[in-house]
Amino acid sequence: MTWLNSVRNALPFVHKRETPDNLWHKCRGCGQMVFNKELAENLHVCPRCDHHERIGPTQRFRHLLDEGSCAELPAPQVPEDPLKFRDSKRYTDRLKAARAEHHERDALVNAKGSIGGHPVVMGVQDFAFMGGSMGVAVGEAFVRGVEAAIEAKCPYIVFTASGGARMQEGILSLMQMPRTTVAIQMLHDAGLPYIVVLTDPTSGGVMAAYAMLGDVQIAEPKATLAFTGRRVIENTIREKLPDDFQTSEYYLEHGLIDMVVHRKELKEQLATVIGYLTSTRKAA
Repeated sequence: MTWLNSVRNALPFVHKRETPDNLWHKCRGCGQMVFNKELAENLHVCPRCDHHERIGPTQRFRHLLDEGSCAELPAPQVPEDPLKFRDSKRYTDRLKAARAEHHERDALVNAKGSIGGHPVVMGVQDFAFMGGSMGVAVGEAFVRGVEAAIEAKCPYIVFTASGGARMQEGILSLMQMPRTTVAIQMLHDAGLPYIVVLTDPTSGGVMAAYAMLGDVQIAEPKATLAFTGRRVIENTIREKLPDDFQTSEYYLEHGLIDMVVHRKELKEQLATVIGYLTSTRKAA
C-alpha cells in the first residue's frame, strides 16, 4: 500500500453532494445563467438584460390578482379528439402528456379575482401547453370567461401566448375565430371592457381571432407578435423586413397597440386602465 492510499483510507468517507438540476435558468435573452429563485423573485424577468421569460397561468394569477381574491374557473368539458387525428402520435396521447406535465386541462385558464380592488375575470394562455394553440377547448374557455365577466359585471382580461390554431382539430379550430368575436361583441353589448395583454409569442389564428380586438391593447416588452412568419412575408413581398419587425415596440411605433408595459408595472397599469374604463362606461 502506498502512502497516498494510506492517507485516503485515513480520511472519513464523504458522500458526493448531489446538486439539484433546477437551480439555474439560462436566459433566452442574454444567454446568462440566473438562479431560479432570483428569477422568480424578479417576476421571471432577467435581472441582467430585462428579458421577459414566458410564464403560465399560475404565475400570472399570483403576480396580478390581489392576494386572496383568485378563484380559478372550472375548465369546460369538450370533445377531445373530434377528428380522431394522428400524426407521429395520437392526439389524445399528446393531450395526456401535456396535462400530466403542466397540470392544466388545456391552453387557456380563467380565474375570477380583483386587481387593485377592481373585480375582473382573467384568462391566461399557456404557451408551454402545446404552444398555446387554439382548439375547441380554448375557444369554449374564452366564451365561458366572457360569460363569467358579464355575470359578474366586470372586465375580461386576456393574456395571449400562442402559435395559432391547433392543427389536430382542423377546421374546428378555425371555427373558434367567429365564436370568440361574437363573445367579445356580447361583452361590448353589456357595456364591459375587453382588455388584451399580448405576450411572447402571439401569432397565427389567435392573432386574427381575439388578440387584436381589445378596447385597450397592451404588450410586454420585446414580445414577438405576428400573424404569419417573417420568412413567408419576405418571400411574398421580396423585400427585407426591419430587424425589429413583429415586436411589441414596432407595433407601438406603428399604432397597432396602445402601450408596452414592463411586467413589474403591469398590475398598477391594469388597475388604472380598469378604473378609467369602468368609471367612463358607468357615466355613459
